[in-house]
Amino acid sequence: MQASIQQLEHSERLQRALFAIANTAASGLDMQSLLKSLHGIIAQLMYAENFFIALHDPQRSTVRFIYFADTQDGQLYSPDQEFPTKDLGNTITMRLIRHGKAMRGGSDEVAAHLGVHTGQGVGTPSVDFMGVPMLRDGEVLGILAVQSYEPGQSYTQSDQDVLAFVAEHVLNAVERKIGQEALERRVAERTHELAQANASLQEQVRERERAAHLQATLYRIAALSHAQDTQEYFYRNIHEAVSELLNADNFVIALVSTDGHNLEFPYYVDHSGTVLNTRPMGRGMSEYAIRHAQTLLLDDRDIDHLIVQGEVDATTYGTPATSWLGAPLLGAHGVMGVLVVQSYLTDMHYSPQDADLLTFVSYQIASTLQRRQQDEALQQLNAQLEQRVLERTQELRQQISVREHTQQQLKHQVMHDPLTGLPNRLFLRNRLNQALARQHADPSQGFALLYLDVDRFKLFNDNLGHLAGDAVLKAVAGRLASCVRTPDVLGRLSGDEFAILLENCIHAETASMVAQRILARMETAMRAGDRLLHVSISIGIAMSSPSYQTVDQLLHDADTALYRAKLTGRRRFVLFDENLQTTVLNVLDLEQQMRTALDQGQFIPYFQPIVQLKDESIIGYEALIRWQHPERGLLGPAAFLPAAEATGLIEEIDWHMYQLALRAAASFLGPDRILNINISPRHFQNRHFSKRLLDLLAQTGFQRQQLCIEVTEGTLLSDPISTGNVLNALNKTGIRIALDDFGTGYSSLSHVHQFPLKTLKIDRSFITPLGSGHPNRSTAIVSAVLGLAASLNLNVVAEGVETPAQRDTLMAMGCSLAQGYLFGRPAPAAAHVHDLTAPGHYRTIPADTPEN
Repeated sequence: MQASIQQLEHSERLQRALFAIANTAASGLDMQSLLKSLHGIIAQLMYAENFFIALHDPQRSTVRFIYFADTQDGQLYSPDQEFPTKDLGNTITMRLIRHGKAMRGGSDEVAAHLGVHTGQGVGTPSVDFMGVPMLRDGEVLGILAVQSYEPGQSYTQSDQDVLAFVAEHVLNAVERKIGQEALERRVAERTHELAQANASLQEQVRERERAAHLQATLYRIAALSHAQDTQEYFYRNIHEAVSELLNADNFVIALVSTDGHNLEFPYYVDHSGTVLNTRPMGRGMSEYAIRHAQTLLLDDRDIDHLIVQGEVDATTYGTPATSWLGAPLLGAHGVMGVLVVQSYLTDMHYSPQDADLLTFVSYQIASTLQRRQQDEALQQLNAQLEQRVLERTQELRQQISVREHTQQQLKHQVMHDPLTGLPNRLFLRNRLNQALARQHADPSQGFALLYLDVDRFKLFNDNLGHLAGDAVLKAVAGRLASCVRTPDVLGRLSGDEFAILLENCIHAETASMVAQRILARMETAMRAGDRLLHVSISIGIAMSSPSYQTVDQLLHDADTALYRAKLTGRRRFVLFDENLQTTVLNVLDLEQQMRTALDQGQFIPYFQPIVQLKDESIIGYEALIRWQHPERGLLGPAAFLPAAEATGLIEEIDWHMYQLALRAAASFLGPDRILNINISPRHFQNRHFSKRLLDLLAQTGFQRQQLCIEVTEGTLLSDPISTGNVLNALNKTGIRIALDDFGTGYSSLSHVHQFPLKTLKIDRSFITPLGSGHPNRSTAIVSAVLGLAASLNLNVVAEGVETPAQRDTLMAMGCSLAQGYLFGRPAPAAAHVHDLTAPGHYRTIPADTPEN
């Protein structure tokens, strides 16, 4: 019975403690008072004279001793101080938080069990210590701890169970209080913010109301400038408007006379009884403000000081004011007057805000006064103007005639090219629009558009200068003009591009005949300065069709045909059709594929031997380009070089191949043989070509005397002077020069001596007919070339030798060098390695090797 009674009493105490904790948590106590009350409640359940509560924040990794009562250590911790968990790592508190279970026993015993190093703990060692964790969902959020320093006072398992039981309730009470305080802080902060925002909003409302009032007043003043009222009414309304903004019981408008000698008072109201009449400019307060040209805010002491200094004359000043405010009326030519308000009352003074407001208003009043003065002056001038209008009528008629003539000239300048005098792009587009409109109305009204471009014009411009380029354009324009009829339109679109609109042209044959006439007219050389140049034209033709809706579509198709004409060799014309559009798109695809080939190293060098006919020993090689296409297989130069020329990729591809060829030839060339590389005409347009080639030789270690560059006749004659300078510079370094495809160009044999050539290569078209057993013109041409070369001490290489009969004929004619399938087809470098180990003879190349 006694045990049961004790158990019931224990349960009752525990129940009362829990009720007390709940009531305390719901009370309005502050945090420390709440914690002190909790301490007292726990003290009713066990010995708790030494008691502390530590809170753990897992997210911030901190510990805070929110309550600490100890008879030995006193207030060891501040309740607001946070400790990083790493700083408390060797304390019973931190180890107990990490342990997560209740511990009881002497402090040394507990420390040893928790792994705390003795002698490094915080606080006085206790005889008995008991600590329990405060848990939330299995996570330790703090501990409750009691301890005893008296040997006879210790804790039991029952005390530990009670403390562990109330721990969660204490945690709930503490968290509730913390949340309540945080909420109260947030409410207070938000209330303060709202109060500030409300005050700011009210101030903004007041400011906007003042601004709106000011704006309305300014609108009233501005409206007065356009009213047809008397001056008295005008000034009285200004006075009323200003009175709505500030105290204007005493109000004066003073204006400087036109000659600047007098001060006039067109309007004033003064309750002191002062009379203001027009007076000479003197030392009054109004004159003082006008002299300083700025707003002045003065009190009676300031005014007395100005009178003492002599700035203001007391006799002119009038009745003394306690507060005086004046703003100058600024006009286009300086100060035109002053706006004054003043107070004679001791309790009414103007503020700096009033000064700013009057200044702002004075600007509008000054503008309004100036506008009214201008209106009055305008009325006076109207009568004079009417007379002058009559006098000027005749003059204007003459000027109109001159202006019409000038406008016609300007229209001509706007619609015509200043260099050639031809209609420009704008003019041509207008005519094309008209032609399209006529055809849409009547499909039988056909026409044709010829899009023309000067071949290699950039070469003329870059090498001969812009003056020579302009001369070429003028000469071309003259020749084109001679090839068109009167109804047709010839225009210059831009740069070296021209266009011809053939009116009433419904047949492509008619447009083709005009194109042929233009090409024939351009055959004759033209003079540009002191030079005689051969200039050619490429032409693209687009015939009209009802399918064309815009001029841009027509221009695009004509340009596409022009592009095709240039791609297929220039100096020709091409008619546009749908297949041509597809071809151009294929060229664009090919351009992208060539760029990819450069990036991925798909271009490879092939080499074809050049031999001596007497013993067929190899004396050198010509480097030739091949494209190892991932889809189309191995491609020869004819499949992609024309597109590379047209797209401008030829230079980049050439330099890529030069480097590959020079490095690859080192494996089989030997010290006495020559490597020939082909040079595109584009390279001679670059003034850094020589230096770049020499730098490449130095980089690869290739000997200059073993390199021979091959150029065509067209390259030599496109710009003989510039090309000759480049070839002479390279020749001086030891590099050899060969003229390729000799006899196919448009030059005579007499041009050969002008350049530092070492070798002539006779084109295969002259070699193929040899050995047939019948006399032919090729035999005569080859003999002439051999004779010319012998007289100029030049080597001759016969290209395209494929049969023993051709070889024997060449040997009989005295030709010593040859190149062709009879001696070897082009092959990769690996196929020629044997040539180095067996000098003097060529190696047989398999017949299936790709052709040159």
